[in-house]
Amino acid sequence: MGNSFDAEDLTQEVFLSAYKKLSEFDRTYEKAWLGKIAANKCLDFLKQAGRRTIPTADTYFLEIPSNDETPEENYLGQEAKKKVYVICNQLATPYQEVAIKHYYNELSVQEIASQTGKNIKTVQTQLYRAKAMIKKIIERSG
Repeated sequence: MGNSFDAEDLTQEVFLSAYKKLSEFDRTYEKAWLGKIAANKCLDFLKQAGRRTIPTADTYFLEIPSNDETPEENYLGQEAKKKVYVICNQLATPYQEVAIKHYYNELSVQEIASQTGKNIKTVQTQLYRAKAMIKKIIERSG
């Protein structure tokens, strides 16, 4: 059972259960009857053990998926992403679409080409020009 406290509790439950059902017992194979009660109580206990576990602080925080970012880094990343979106929205129409997909949505050139139906070279050219325009916007805003 893992520890003596649980074993003692189960022993008491086994004998209590046996006492309650004593009137139904036919008085043959006492050891087998008591052993069967004990085995069933132990199996029930083990089935419920998974539902009873309470995570401790050290195991709880290990189970939480971590991206190794502090809340501050996460916030700054979100703010930077918003800024990228605002800057990309300032571009002219064909460049705006490509820039948002590449810099904001983080899609590759191939993914953008397949989504838009454009040639890969066209997407590369538009992305190259969008990058130059973004650089000018950033330099102006300073």
